[in-house]
Amino acid sequence: MSDARIDGYARGLFEVARAEGTLDEVEDELFRFARSFESSDALRNALTDEMVPAGKRQAIVEDLLGGKATPTTTQLVSMVVGSGRGRDLPAIIDKLVARASNSKNLEVAEVRTAVALTDDQQDRLKAALANATGKQVNLKVIVDPSILGGIVATVGDSVIDGSVRTRVDQLKSRL
Repeated sequence: MSDARIDGYARGLFEVARAEGTLDEVEDELFRFARSFESSDALRNALTDEMVPAGKRQAIVEDLLGGKATPTTTQLVSMVVGSGRGRDLPAIIDKLVARASNSKNLEVAEVRTAVALTDDQQDRLKAALANATGKQVNLKVIVDPSILGGIVATVGDSVIDGSVRTRVDQLKSRL
């Protein structure tokens, strides 16, 4: 899909969530859904298969998110999937997250960790990233066991890689 269409969908989803007064919650839920979508071949195939009727794809979304996410989030994902734009869902959601962050004068900080972080750890990490980058950040944490330990943080074009996996790879290359 063209960037203009992705931007249009992101703008529409943003405006709906803002009008509903649930922008922060919907933004977070959509971000987590996009990461699940990207990491699950089965989910991605089920929601993007043109042979599966749109109503069935929407029913899958409603089964997955119903009761676990706000009705707004469920309806927005269902609308995108039902319109045949499931493949573009992560790009649309990432644009929405960037738009929401910009509306609050924040920079998106995507952080990958091996384990879930406590609220205190997230607060300290947010402060450390703000200090390191000179920008206030909207922290988005992704649990990724493949990094083994530590974190990988991406803020704009900057990547801060403090993961155990990278250190192990560096040691391998030295040997």
